[in-house]
Amino acid sequence: MPFANTSILIIYTGGTIGMKENPETGALAPFNFNQILTEVPELRKFGFNLDTISFNPLVDSSDITPEFWVTLAEIIQENYHKYNGFVVLHGTDTMSYSASALSFMLVNLSKPVVFTGSQLPIGKLRTDGKENLVSAIEIAAATSNGQPLVPEVTIFFENQLFRGNRTTKHNSEHFSAFRSDNYPVLAQAGISINYNFAYIYYPTHSYDLIVHKHFNSDVAILTLFPGITPAVVDAVFGTPGVRAVILHTFGSGNAPSADWFLKRVRSAVERGILVFNVTQCKAGGVDMDKYDNGLLLKKAGVVSGDDITIEAAVVKLMFVLGQDQNVPPPELQIKVQQSISGEISR
Repeated sequence: MPFANTSILIIYTGGTIGMKENPETGALAPFNFNQILTEVPELRKFGFNLDTISFNPLVDSSDITPEFWVTLAEIIQENYHKYNGFVVLHGTDTMSYSASALSFMLVNLSKPVVFTGSQLPIGKLRTDGKENLVSAIEIAAATSNGQPLVPEVTIFFENQLFRGNRTTKHNSEHFSAFRSDNYPVLAQAGISINYNFAYIYYPTHSYDLIVHKHFNSDVAILTLFPGITPAVVDAVFGTPGVRAVILHTFGSGNAPSADWFLKRVRSAVERGILVFNVTQCKAGGVDMDKYDNGLLLKKAGVVSGDDITIEAAVVKLMFVLGQDQNVPPPELQIKVQQSISGEISR
């Protein structure tokens, strides 16, 4: 349970959750989050301090950029010592990308950063937004022996708390919008909130928060499909300035064994492009030793993404490239295969 003097900062970036229907026009428009206690009076029952900051202008989640992640991280950095935890209200479409980014950026994080949102506006009668918001705040404030119960970047949605960089949005219509197929849920909200402590990351030492703010967007995705042509492959590998290409492969990391395809992969690797193998499957991971076609990729210099999500993979490559613009390819290959904040199982 939180202490009586607990303070939580709610950061509204945009998204469906902050919308309210105009009674005159019927159109949806953002409401003033400084009036959150009026819109969601249930929050008064917590008995602790709730403050809000809203992005101006608000950002549709389809318009998210690395610059947005930096702004968000800076807000947390500037307010880090004032609050016990943070709740980020964000559109669902790219929430997994943003949660992944913050998990990489906030080094030595020891406080909860809980992303949430909704499928229906908070002003709608059947909204899922109120329950998501109330539970996210309770999780952000929860402590035991003075220590936060979930001191990492997470996503709370429809009664489940996930590690943020393990999530994928899988449904655009149901309230259960997110899944974490390769990592267990961190908490389950029912009559009470039951925490899965064995899978929550707890820092063993207390260090000052460090925020990394540099990204390099010279990343591309090559999604494989039966019948893919050399022209398509050339267009991706030949993208001017590209530093890393996610090879979005079949099954356990397999790709065509055709000579023309493998020749292009080898050529890209030889030119210093990191080719990162991420499976199209939502569950499971890459094992290039399992089948001959995967082994051919490995021999061509392709690097395994293990069980990383495509969202975390994109952000991780941008993040790693951003920390050192001149990192040599062999060192880059090592770095991307190391877990930064629990985004892969190794």
